Amino acid sequence: MAMDEILLEVEEKMDGAVDYLRKELRGIRTGRASAGLVEHIKVEYYGSQTDLRQLATISTPDASLIVIKPFDPASVKDITQAIQAANIGITPASDGKLIRLAVPPLSGERRQQLTTQIKKMAEASKVTIRNARRDGNKAVDAQEEEGELTEDLAIKAREEVQKLTNQYEQKIEETLAAKTREIQED
Repeated sequence: MAMDEILLEVEEKMDGAVDYLRKELRGIRTGRASAGLVEHIKVEYYGSQTDLRQLATISTPDASLIVIKPFDPASVKDITQAIQAANIGITPASDGKLIRLAVPPLSGERRQQLTTQIKKMAEASKVTIRNARRDGNKAVDAQEEEGELTEDLAIKAREEVQKLTNQYEQKIEETLAAKTREIQED
């Protein structure tokens, strides 16, 4: 495995950690209505688990309301049950054709809980990034021992792995800061 392959593999793992964190943070409820809050909820639809966004149009007509309009009106009951089972803290209201989710404002205590929760999620992503760094450095060491990399190239490879680590940890910090601001806003 050449140095470029090692770096590419490390970068893919780190990129996956950042993407995973971003997807997870979309599901964290803030005081503002967002389609991301419900679009990945799985709904039992004709025997298979399907994302809500594939079964309905999701819109946010204002900052405190999410409106879900199923393509198949017969699926309203299934969607309502899936939203309740997802435990997002919002009770759906249905009129048989549409489902409305009124997003209540967050209390100060709840904002602090959410901030603590997202910090833990960010730290878990950083651990994944550091594990990718460790794996990359082990691969470089193995290449060096086998004689496929010179000592100078091995040192350069470790420096590149560390640069990637710093770069992706910065992305995690930026993502965390943006979500924290979103939670703290009224």
